[in-house]
Amino acid sequence: MNTCTSDEARSTAEAVARRSYGKLVAFVAARSRDLAAAEDALSEAFASALQSWPQNGCPANPEAWLLTVARRKLIDMARREHGSELVDADLERVARVSRPADEDIPDRRLALMFACAHPAIEAGIRAPLILQTILGLDAATIASAFLMSPTAMGKRLGRAKGKIREAGIPFCLPEREELPGRLDAVLAAIYTAFSEGWSDAAGTDSSRRDLTSEAFFLARLVSEMLPGEPEAIGLLALMLHAEARRGARRSEDGEYVPLAEQDPLRWDSRMIDEAEALLVRASGFGITGRYQLEAAVQSAHVYRCRTGHANWEAVLQIYDGLLTMTGSPVVAINRALALAELYDAHAGLEAMPDHSGDGRLAEYQPYWAARAELLAKAGGHEEAGQAYEIAIGLERDPAVRRFLERRRLGVLLQGMR
Repeated sequence: MNTCTSDEARSTAEAVARRSYGKLVAFVAARSRDLAAAEDALSEAFASALQSWPQNGCPANPEAWLLTVARRKLIDMARREHGSELVDADLERVARVSRPADEDIPDRRLALMFACAHPAIEAGIRAPLILQTILGLDAATIASAFLMSPTAMGKRLGRAKGKIREAGIPFCLPEREELPGRLDAVLAAIYTAFSEGWSDAAGTDSSRRDLTSEAFFLARLVSEMLPGEPEAIGLLALMLHAEARRGARRSEDGEYVPLAEQDPLRWDSRMIDEAEALLVRASGFGITGRYQLEAAVQSAHVYRCRTGHANWEAVLQIYDGLLTMTGSPVVAINRALALAELYDAHAGLEAMPDHSGDGRLAEYQPYWAARAELLAKAGGHEEAGQAYEIAIGLERDPAVRRFLERRRLGVLLQGMR
């Protein structure tokens, strides 16, 4: 044990939570198959750490300390709930954590991810459940990512955890024939986690930086364990293409730089090369999916920005395929922007989804930013200014807000001429 102050104990606990939350939950839940109880036990273990470590010193291996305490908490919870109905041997079985039966699984996270994607669980809540249990995101953050209210998301997550316990869903990698029905949710959760981390363009938020790293770890883990799944490969390619541009998304003075104004020389060429090789590999399977198409869009942007050759027709074709495949309003927004580049702003505005018919868009910042841009190009300066105001109000990144404010001011000045 090392001596530590209350602040040091809290800092250590927060670092462990960012780094190992999913691994610890998976270990604790592996035997009990009660996900909610495992989360409660781990939460109590963290609370105990904040009391114990300042008095007794921070442990050399905080993860092991938390795991031991969480297992004890789980036993106490089981005794309180069942009393004498559980014999000591059963309690010991619940507490014991052994090596995974499948030696190809480095830890229990992947098994828990596929358990959360079990067909007995409502399809729409599988990815959010993975985000909360494996990556520790709160219901409000998850709800925002899936354009849903925090209250509704919280209730659905609670019901899903109860379903795992009631149905006795095993925490293991499914058989090959079961993978297609579960893999989509696993990949969706990984990509959502990556997107949350990628939104911290400057990399100054340690929690989001760790989230990006964890998403990459899980994406590589899935693609390596399932080398015959082209969508797993496509997702990794998409993430690499996006991450390759991180360094160019901010100027030297910290201001936001949109894709069209970025310097391609600041992109990470090694990541781009790996992404392109993965895309070629995925295409060899002859099965096209969402993540391969999204990665193909990013590849097209790289080509255009590096060569200066406009390829918006190809980009539009990819978005057409994506929209048919997913029906996503986010894809519809990006397709409208591509139409505007290929034809004009009026064509883009006609293709933009109507927020009055889809309440989710009313709180979606990129929708209002895209709408404002198209309105400005079409000469609707007053409407564009109003759309920019909404986008600014919804944006949480100060640098992006400043960027949008500059755009809004420019539109208002044009309208005054």
